[in-house]
Amino acid sequence: MKKRVFLIVLDSVGIGELPDAENWGDKGSNTLKAIRNHESFNCPNLTKMGLFNIEGVGGGVQNPTASFARMAELSLGKDTTIGHWEIAGVVSPSPLPVYPNGFPEEVISEFERLTGRKVICNMPYSGTEVIKDYGKEHIETGALIVYTSADSVFQIAAHEDYVPIEELYRYCEIARDMLKGKHGVGRVIARPFNGEYPFTRTPRRHDYSLLPPADTMLDNLKAAGKEVISVGKIYDIFAGRGLTQSNRIKNNTDGMNVTIAKADEDFEGLCFTNLVDFDMVYGHRNDIAGYANAMSEFDKQLPLLLEKLKDNDILIITADHGCDPATPSTDHSREHTPMLIYGNSIKSGVDLKTRDSFADISATVLEYLGVSQGKTKGKSFLNEVIK
Repeated sequence: MKKRVFLIVLDSVGIGELPDAENWGDKGSNTLKAIRNHESFNCPNLTKMGLFNIEGVGGGVQNPTASFARMAELSLGKDTTIGHWEIAGVVSPSPLPVYPNGFPEEVISEFERLTGRKVICNMPYSGTEVIKDYGKEHIETGALIVYTSADSVFQIAAHEDYVPIEELYRYCEIARDMLKGKHGVGRVIARPFNGEYPFTRTPRRHDYSLLPPADTMLDNLKAAGKEVISVGKIYDIFAGRGLTQSNRIKNNTDGMNVTIAKADEDFEGLCFTNLVDFDMVYGHRNDIAGYANAMSEFDKQLPLLLEKLKDNDILIITADHGCDPATPSTDHSREHTPMLIYGNSIKSGVDLKTRDSFADISATVLEYLGVSQGKTKGKSFLNEVIK
């Protein structure tokens, strides 16, 4: 019988500070703690699986249905790109560059030269606020709105009526090709908007990621002839590498609907899903109520996937970093992440304690699917949970 793994990343659902969190300005951060006591938080299915049985979380249940672990990040970073790379077996020894004071003149002047357009803003900014503050000037002058955030990103905003979407994408491709080496940001992001002041961001955002610096779990699976299906921004995070199929989504609910539908398809390999709303819509906006409700909505959909799992299917639920909505910061937070592993072939209630690296997930997936680790990192915990 074919073996399948469904790997779902709850983007930014951290479960408490890492030992070095203070070095990153994140002492005391705990995303799950920030939302679990809100009246909108209702996650009986995650609770039953063992989310609160994980080391350091507290409030667990008797006889959880999944096995579980607290995952530590070995890479030096707290962003989406590095977090996902590590989940896929690549550990990053240095953080991606960030620009708290905007990009240096050498970067901006070269981008202006290559695109033939001037740049305005060039500061860390909220994506909704930047178009309010610079949208009119952009329309009047034709200059591109370039901004960053606390993440390693180079973002380009433009009004679709004045810069057609394909032209904006071309400018992003220019930036991606230019931003390498010491200025190799994790992502270049197209941020189109339209309408009248104060303007509205459109759903045609597109991310252009830095290629992983080494082969990942995805590359190994594809080379072995397995299906590697992405749902959500997984395609963008890995720049399309190592994938056999890509599925774009509108939001978390749509992402789960697509993942549930994939469980009805006949394939052997990995379905890798990212649910970004936790981070993008709620965490970065310090919206505790919205974040709590989003977790509850995910929990409601979870049984629809569980009931479709076949005897040789495994479900792994994890995260890539934190984004504590209860702190003054709107940045990601350097936190441990949860790991729940479930399936008919998986023992229930095994406490895997705290793992040294997110990469242990990659090693476990590869071993289960019978594919060599190659040069990817991590230590498989399959023998501890397989029946």
